[in-house]
Parts: sequence; C-alpha cells; structure tokens
Amino acid sequence: MLGLDKGDHVTLTMDEAHPVSLLDTGVQGVIGKPLSRVDGPDKVSGAATYAAEYALDDLAYGVLVGAAIGKGRVVSIDAAAAKAMPGVIDVVTDFDTFIRVSQQGGETEAPTQGVRDIEYFGEIIAIVVAETFEAARDAAERLPVEYERGDGVFAFSMDDARDGDLPTNIVPARTEQGDIDQAMRDAAVSVDVTYTTPSQNSAAMEPHASIATWEGDSLTLYGAYQMPTSDAQQLAESLGIAADKVRIIAHFIGGGFGSKLGIAPESVAAAVAAKRLGRPVKAVMMRQQVFDATVRRSNTSQRMRLAARADGTLIGIGHETTASNLSTEDFFEPAGISTHFLYAGDNRLVSHDLVRLNWLLSGSMRAPGEAVGLLGLECAVDELAMALDIDPIELRRINEPARDPEKDVDFSSRALMPALDTGAKRFGWEQRPVRPGTRREGEWLIGMGVAAAARANMLMETSAKVAIHPDGSVTVSSAMTDIGTGSYTILTQVAAEMLGVPMDRITMELGDTNDVPAAGSGGSWGACSSGSAIYLACEALRGKLARAMDVAEAALTLKDGRAIGDNRSTPIGDLVGDGIEAIGTIKPGEQEELFTQASYGAHFAEVAVNRVTGETRVRRMLGVFAAGRILNEKTARSQCLGGMTFGIGAALTEDLIHDTRTGKLVNRDLAEYHVPVNADVPQLEVVFLPERDIHANPIHAKGIGELGICGAGAAIANAIYNATAIRVRGFPITLDKLIAALPAV
Repeated sequence: MLGLDKGDHVTLTMDEAHPVSLLDTGVQGVIGKPLSRVDGPDKVSGAATYAAEYALDDLAYGVLVGAAIGKGRVVSIDAAAAKAMPGVIDVVTDFDTFIRVSQQGGETEAPTQGVRDIEYFGEIIAIVVAETFEAARDAAERLPVEYERGDGVFAFSMDDARDGDLPTNIVPARTEQGDIDQAMRDAAVSVDVTYTTPSQNSAAMEPHASIATWEGDSLTLYGAYQMPTSDAQQLAESLGIAADKVRIIAHFIGGGFGSKLGIAPESVAAAVAAKRLGRPVKAVMMRQQVFDATVRRSNTSQRMRLAARADGTLIGIGHETTASNLSTEDFFEPAGISTHFLYAGDNRLVSHDLVRLNWLLSGSMRAPGEAVGLLGLECAVDELAMALDIDPIELRRINEPARDPEKDVDFSSRALMPALDTGAKRFGWEQRPVRPGTRREGEWLIGMGVAAAARANMLMETSAKVAIHPDGSVTVSSAMTDIGTGSYTILTQVAAEMLGVPMDRITMELGDTNDVPAAGSGGSWGACSSGSAIYLACEALRGKLARAMDVAEAALTLKDGRAIGDNRSTPIGDLVGDGIEAIGTIKPGEQEELFTQASYGAHFAEVAVNRVTGETRVRRMLGVFAAGRILNEKTARSQCLGGMTFGIGAALTEDLIHDTRTGKLVNRDLAEYHVPVNADVPQLEVVFLPERDIHANPIHAKGIGELGICGAGAAIANAIYNATAIRVRGFPITLDKLIAALPAV
C-alpha cells in the first residue's frame, strides 16, 4: 500500500510483495559492490567523534558507584566525606526523585537508577562528580556506604524454574503442536539431551558513555546508543520529562552487540548530575562497570528432544529452555526462535521458562535466541545423525520443510539446502572422517563439523529524509545509527544508486534524534529498514526530477549527477530550484504474517584437538549465507566474519562467571573474560549466494549482521566430536571437559 502524505512524505506498508526494485534498474553501479567505508578515513584519523570525546565548556566528570553487596538495602551514603576531598563537586544519589523503571532486557524501558534496594552486585547507587576524572574516581572508590544485607538467590538451579505465563518477547514463551511425548515413544531413534550455555557479555570495544548538558528544561545527551529514537523516550521517562525535551546524539558508536539497545545507568546519572550542577557532566563506565551494570546474555539450560523414524524423518521436535533474570524482569532468552521453522516435524514443543536470580539483568546480545539456541538444536541434530548413521547434511535435507511447519505459510525465500550443498563442495566435506576420532596428525585429532544458520528477518518502522541541493549534492538524514556495521556506507550506496549521484557528493547524517525517527541498529533490521526508507524518499525525488525535466519517470535515467531523458542531459542541480526534499517511511505489514521471512546459511568448521593437552584449535571455517540482496559485499563479509568469531568465542572461550555466594561477576574485564583474539581465529571464508526477497522490503535485502553467529559455535562443537568422539554438552568446550576422555596414546 503506497501513499503520498503532505506531498513529500512517502509511506510504504509492506502489505504486498514488491517484485520490482529500482535498485535493479539503477545505472550508477555501486549497489552490491565491495566498497570501502566512507567513514573509514575519519575513524582511522581520529576525526570521528565518539560519545566521550565531545569537548563541552565547563565540563565536569562523573564516576559511577556500584553496590558492594548482591542483595539488600543502602542504609546511608556519607556524601560529605567525599565532597571534602580535593576537586570533588558533589555526590548525587537522588533516591526519591525518580521512579524506578526497568531496562526490560536493554530494549524498551529505562534502567534502574537512584535506588535504595539492591538487586544485584554492582548495581549503580550513586555518581561522584568532580573537576577531573581522577578526583571523581578517587572519591568514588572511597565513598563510605553502609548497607543492610538481604537474602539473595545467587546460584542457578533448575529446581527454581518458573512455569508461568511469560509475556511474548521476540517470540511467544511457549508453543505446542501435537504430542512430543508420544512422538518420543513412537520414534525408531530419538535424542533426549540437555545443553547448557553460560552468561555472556557483549564486550564492545567502546564502553558505555554519556555527556549530558541542559538548556533550560531541554536535555542533550551525547551517548553511545544503538537506537536513539527509542532511547530518548526511555531517558525522558526515567527523568519524568516530555520526550520532546530529550535529544540524543550518537554519530559514532564503537560497537554495541545489543548492550546499547537501551539506555544504561550512566546516561541517567549524567543527566541528573548535570541538571543539579547546572553544567555539563561526562560519565564513562569503566570496563568493570560495563560488565557489572549494563546487561548480559542469559545463561541457558536447553532440553533437546528429537524423535525420528528409521529413515531420519523427524516426527517430533522439543526445545525447552530455562534461562535467568531478575525478579522484576520478564525478558527471556528466546533460544527456540529458529526451532519454530528450521526443520519439519508434526509434533513440536518450544518453551521458555525463567529462574529468578540476583544476578545482573539479562537482555539482548547479538542474535538473541539463535546464538545460543542453535548451539543446542544443531548439536542435537548432529547427535541424531550419528545415531541414525546418516550424513548430517543429508539428515537436514530429509527434514527440509516445504512450508513453515508451525504457521503453515510459505517461506518468502529459503536457501538452507543450497547453502549446505555449496559449502560441502567448497569445504571438502567428503573428506570428513565418517567414524569420529579416527583422523590423526601427530598428537592432534582432526575433525569436521557442520551446522545450519538461520535468523528471522525483521522490518521496523523507520524514516529518512533525502534532500537534493542546487549544486547537485545530496544530504540524507535520519536518527539511524552506525555501530561499526557500515551503515554510513551502505545507505550512501542506496541513495547514490537511486539518484545517480557519485557517493562523494552525498552527505550522510546519522545518529541525531533531531532528525526523522528511525528504529536504529539492532535485530539486523537496520540496513533493510533504513535502506528502504531512503529508497522511498529517493523514489519520490526521482518523480520530481522527471516532472521538472518534463519526461516520463520510466524514461528518466540518473547517472553521475545528471538527469537523462528524451535525448537530453541536464545536471540534476539545475532541476531542483532552491532544493527539493522528501521523507520516506517504511512500515512492516501483512507480508511478515503471510510469509515466514528469514536469512539462512551453513557453517563448516575443521578443528584440531591435542590429545595430550586437550586444547582445541580451529583450523579453518567456511560460512555460506543467503540474505537477499547484498548491499555491500565487503561490509556484509565483515559482519559475517565478526559473527563467526563470536561463534568461536561461544564454542571455546566465553564464560561469564558469577560468584554463587554474592552474584558478583568474577571475570569482569577483558583480561579474564576471554573473547577470541587473533591467535584463536583462523582464516575465515565467507560466500554469499545470490538471492532477492520480494516479500521483505522494496530493496529485496534481508538482515545479515547476526546471521554469521547463528550456528557457528555448533559447527565447531560438532567438529570437536568428529575429532575426538567426545560429546560435550556444556559450553564453552574448554580443555578440562575433554582431557579426561581423550585417548591415552
């Protein structure tokens, strides 16, 4: 349904397929090309300004103070003692000023701020403000706080699982079809196993940071936030002011991976302190505070049940996940999100329960659900293949559904088997040892593993404004963000292709809530949503240019800054008078209900496991992906490489450890929380399959940012089994879980 609003505002609701895309008819020749990032020079030269780098006059420095107990109450804070220290301006607690609201997994609400009751170790209870960072840090570390300890729940136990009515998160908490118990009884071969995954931290390079400054009753916050439009609403709610009184500026963000979807405590603390002091306040979370007081991916326990006939046909799939969160939160890790549609099977159960813990709140981390859910599902499928003595790829082929097995609707596009087949050929799958533990190279055991990748595709309401100026240059503006994913570049490419303007003539203005609203970067919806909004605005401008040139729009060609039609060629700047502009808005519609939309792929891994030490080395990995139109082959590849590296971490190293006496994080920095480093990551290969999805959006692209992590860790785990014949069901697979069962010779 396409409509014109106010003449210059085009809105498209995806109620119908969009089979024709102008990106296929553009002649500028930049879409899909592996172009380098337009913001790269600014980043490597230091010209790109991140949240903590804005130089405001009369800036004060704030350092947050976290609770030193895991459960209880703050009895008193001796602010006077801190304020007596040199350079200290104030200690702000404001316990009774602001309503306590929750972060809801870092997505929709504002975070805990200014509280007396302590729910987890490290929860922010105050901010110390001083003339220098060093003075604020010194005072914050020595701030006298008196506590009353309470009884908390600090250890994860399945006995405490809640079988309750959890509200819908990304997916319903529970869906059931047929009888999984009966299917298990009827199965010729079945698998009933439990996989566990630990808490994880996003570990973005840039810590959470905010600079707050007030002008009257209006707040401007320079923040490291992925979704400025909704973040401004959260911040306004937290402060008890109108949303139009809050402006967030987030031009550059040094990674987020979900941890910056919603506002974190430093933003509210900086805003409160700045209002109280009447001067700007900067608050940058120290790395340990990022771990302590932002958001974690929940730990999970996943019971996997697969029931199959002797020929490998699945008759039942059960995926029951128990995760954890604070007692005030209903966010759950949706580990079964891909299980709903990945494989056929008449009897199905996908459920999610919560254990309430006094641990840091859990929320969205890159590929929430699939990242850990496919560790369970894809390893269980591998186990079933071994039990059936069927090649793991063939087992997936046998259970490839023609339609969504739960919704009974068509897939908008689905390239899982092409990805598996392409990958098998490129990787040399035929060389995989059929019998696990039989290939050796000296003291190394060698194995191969495979896993499917799937990530639900999402479209979010987003707007963008595009203006053509008299000199023929173009400005695109939106509250969309670039968190290191390449938004500046790919959105410039969309505008360049649509308007036939060289990329260096386009200015991309992102990350400011004073511009038209956008869903921001998250859920892999950024490129498709914002790209579609720009597409629509440019489509309207193409119509204006055609009318100004007095040619039919279908006869208009735009290339290299010129409008060509009816044997005439005119600089587009000559057609716009004082300038023209249009706003495009994309909205999700019936297409997401009529079709199951997802991106697909396949991961292949080869590992070597030392039979003496138990250490695992990933020797090579291949990812084959289909995600609709690839807007930029280089930035897309980089996203997949990053996701595959995430998979290495999930499989082998990442484990956020909680002290079961207090809930305190034990390994709360990048020295002790082990993300993969260069020595852990081999040469990774990424292949894209050509695809268009006419049901997804007018640019025919689908999300890819999180697809690379989905299934990557499972391919490594399956390779470890193939190498050693040892099945480890608790992640990460560290050497201590292997060494006792390794062959002695």
